Amino acid sequence: MNAVVEAQGLTKRYGDHAAVDSISLTVRRGEVYGFLGPNGAGKTTTLRMLLGLITPSAGRASVLGERPGSAAALGRTGSLIEGPTFYPYLSGRDNLRVLATYAKVRDSRIDEVLELVALSARGPDKFTTYSLGMKQRLGVAAALLKDPELVILDEPTNGLDPAGMRDMRRLVRELATGGRTVVLSSHLMSEVQQICDRVGVIDHGRMLTESTVQDLRGGGELIVAATPSDTARDRLTGMPEVEQVRMDEGVLRVRVDERHTADITRALVTAGVAVTEVRRDTRQLEDVFFEMTGQSTDTAKELDHV
Repeated sequence: MNAVVEAQGLTKRYGDHAAVDSISLTVRRGEVYGFLGPNGAGKTTTLRMLLGLITPSAGRASVLGERPGSAAALGRTGSLIEGPTFYPYLSGRDNLRVLATYAKVRDSRIDEVLELVALSARGPDKFTTYSLGMKQRLGVAAALLKDPELVILDEPTNGLDPAGMRDMRRLVRELATGGRTVVLSSHLMSEVQQICDRVGVIDHGRMLTESTVQDLRGGGELIVAATPSDTARDRLTGMPEVEQVRMDEGVLRVRVDERHTADITRALVTAGVAVTEVRRDTRQLEDVFFEMTGQSTDTAKELDHV
């Protein structure tokens, strides 16, 4: 494993309030890592600590093998935290030129990043004429000026319409190529599900889980339609690989590792049971989230539309 970001016991307290409470996480090279949680969960505070913008109260972290906020780490990191801020009456290109001069980046890189975020045609236009989606993309362009190994994006689709969200999702996936790593903070579970390889789920400042999207969604049950159902249930209950079997609306719900799906089918057929359906009941990330946090479905849907 080639870790780009590592944190252990990272904590930030403001008085008696723990905005981030002993978070540990690992981000691997070349992946899109989703930081998933509701507004106020501690996502932005964590990212600020990783960038060296605020000092942790406890714990430790490393970014690209360096101390967070060090020149060595920041020189290889691009970020967009809490929305882009630019000079309103300068053009998009001139805003990037100001940043490029400060970062000692060659001018030709400006055109490269404008093309990467599909803003080449609007580069000469003033920032005030940009739509919200264009402003977000210019913010990503600014984060890419140094051609960083690590890109940290905090809620990059916040406030965008469906078309803007689609374009931003496509851009994020394109960034995670050639060894580049992306950390994406979001409260939109559908967004994280579509573009992230692994996720860390946080709530009230605490990390609830860290896993691949596939493993989280595949944690559901196997649905088996078989006749006679009583015989099928008895046969599956006796298998050591099976954690639980229950009848639900005429089908069996079997909690078992996905690797044993073929074993389930084989055992039933051998027992003389007629099997008409075997499928994995894959959950959505929002289902996983409110199962872990105890939130209602309605609350999860509200989060996805904030």
